[in-house]
Amino acid sequence: MEALRLLGCKTQFRMLVRKKSSFLGAWRLPGTFLAGRLESPCSQTSQQVRAAAGSAWPGSLPGARSRFCLKSVSSERFAPRHFFSDFNIPPSAEFVARPVGVCSLFKLPIRTSAEGLDAAFVGVPLDTGTSNRPGARFGPRHIRAESAMVRRFNPSTGADPYHSLMVADIGDVNVNLYDLKDSCRQIREAFQTIVAGGCIPLTMGGDHTITYPILQAVAEKHGPVGLVHVDAHTDTGDQALGEKIYHGTPFRRCMEEGLLDCKRVAQIGIRGSSYTRDPYKYCWDQGFRVVLAEDCWMKSLVPLMAEVRKQMGDRPVYISFDIDGIDPAYAPGTGTPEIAGLTPAQALEIIRGCQGLNIVGCDLVEVAPMYDLSGNTALLGANLLFEMLCVLPGVKTT
Repeated sequence: MEALRLLGCKTQFRMLVRKKSSFLGAWRLPGTFLAGRLESPCSQTSQQVRAAAGSAWPGSLPGARSRFCLKSVSSERFAPRHFFSDFNIPPSAEFVARPVGVCSLFKLPIRTSAEGLDAAFVGVPLDTGTSNRPGARFGPRHIRAESAMVRRFNPSTGADPYHSLMVADIGDVNVNLYDLKDSCRQIREAFQTIVAGGCIPLTMGGDHTITYPILQAVAEKHGPVGLVHVDAHTDTGDQALGEKIYHGTPFRRCMEEGLLDCKRVAQIGIRGSSYTRDPYKYCWDQGFRVVLAEDCWMKSLVPLMAEVRKQMGDRPVYISFDIDGIDPAYAPGTGTPEIAGLTPAQALEIIRGCQGLNIVGCDLVEVAPMYDLSGNTALLGANLLFEMLCVLPGVKTT
């Protein structure tokens, strides 16, 4: 018989566990319980118990006995591959109600750093680089809330990310809402720390300005990267209102600093009116592949992505997905919507088409929740982030 101690925010909980992983007893919890300390990584013992709880453990227990503590739990429910897992396994809604627990992405554990992680979800709640409707600063919060609907496995692709990689939500990068340049500095420094240990960041924006300092950090480690960029806009403008840093200029700034391998850049879903007759000239002059939305209408993008995979090769690739690349009929919650965009099915084809690439980072930006009271834009964003996780190097498929 082994005594295991789990440390929560305000309580300590001790339970006796048989070798076959069935509960003998437990005490009533006087307050909210969290499996694992938020302020530091869990011990190996508590991590094993939390991994087991991936299939049955509540994110919080409000002052009452859990039904899992009132009766013996079979070893089948706590299968050995969960109980002894070294991974963070999100809880199942079959046993833990979706609204229960701290609001993290996919109900993953919250960590304060990327140390020891293979991949990390991180929010950047910044929208002071927007040119039209603000509100993307609330994107990470709402994406996390809607992500409770997303489950563990991807039956369509066979991907099993949570038994392949150590993943967690590491919270938000602090930003300066009154100084965009200082925010870019803070973002760059935060991501330098994240990628230094080999962790792959999957970022929730925030407006598209944030991709510029993220790529500064990523390219510092990996060198110039290829780019799969889904968007309604090329975001290669030079300036607006005298400012060279805002959400319409990140990829021009990246080109100027040598952060991109220009022969390995694909921009997909581009559309909309423009201020010049040849709005894509700069991109073509750099060697970018620009795929207009009208060339994607009413067709599968699987053949396109086969060509993109050849273009990217085996060198490092970054995925940047602006939610306005999708038609506003499906994703109205964004700041600069453009009609006649991609469908969610095409978005899945693009991301799934990146499987096998040497992906070193991803972002999902420009979700502005207040323009979509249904929450569907944030829900779509959460699902796209899950799909990105599923195509990372090292994810097993069955």
